[in-house]
Amino acid sequence: MDQLTGFQRDLLYVIAGKDRPSGQEILDDINDYIEQPVTHGRLYPNLDTLVEKDLVEKGQLDRRTNYYALTPKGRRALQRRQEWVDQYVDV
Repeated sequence: MDQLTGFQRDLLYVIAGKDRPSGQEILDDINDYIEQPVTHGRLYPNLDTLVEKDLVEKGQLDRRTNYYALTPKGRRALQRRQEWVDQYVDV
């Protein structure tokens, strides 16, 4: 997780909170959170990086739509990150 950008970590949280979201669903949710609008040109290369690192699985919902889901490795990494954050932040 320490090798990821903050944006990539945010993507993991969005993906973890949904059931196999499409790229467009992820984009909509991340744009609700981030002040500067995220473009497809920023989103998809970062999703591809997460897939390459085996943190996210990419599959097909239909001919035009892919879904994204955390892999077991991605879920463990996110859980470890959250445990680390929780020891310092009590909100």
